[in-house]
Amino acid sequence: MTGWVRARLVSESKRPGPAGRERKRLKDGPARIALKALARALFFADLRGTRAIRRLRGEKPYRLGGACGLCAACCESPMIQTGVWTYRLRTLRFLFLAWHRIVNGFHLVGEHPRLNAFSFRCTHFDPATRRCDSYSSRPGMCRDYPRALLWEGEPPFLAGCGYRAISPNAERVRRLLEDEGLPPEKLDEIEERLHLRE
Repeated sequence: MTGWVRARLVSESKRPGPAGRERKRLKDGPARIALKALARALFFADLRGTRAIRRLRGEKPYRLGGACGLCAACCESPMIQTGVWTYRLRTLRFLFLAWHRIVNGFHLVGEHPRLNAFSFRCTHFDPATRRCDSYSSRPGMCRDYPRALLWEGEPPFLAGCGYRAISPNAERVRRLLEDEGLPPEKLDEIEERLHLRE
């Protein structure tokens, strides 16, 4: 799994800046915007190819329901899961972290060895307004959230997120359950647990 991962450490993004200094926020200039556009194009080309292969193998992602409630929980402390080699090999790890620091403005705040993942503080995120100062040039992983979660076995949406996963066969399963004559409260519980609500 790439992009967003199950474990979220929101509290990490609330740490004070180094040595009591106020953290500098970062706004993208023309060179960074162009570099991020190229990286985004490559990211989405890879993503389309990977998802096409998964569909050819018969995998079906959940459908996306709901809408963004502008809670900004996904922006507060982004987490990226990497491959084992990127996480373990010093040179690849250095390049990965340097790229995210220099290009995306992500500063490392935590590591998660069991997941081969890093959590970051984004310099573009303003905690006071809960907005991104470079929204139009945000990275591909930010644009793909929460769609990246739809390929998970149990999509881990953040608390308060307005989005929800809907099972790819929700309609058929819901009809089968209705034919069983279950009590409404039991039916509601099953629909919630199996992601059957539209």
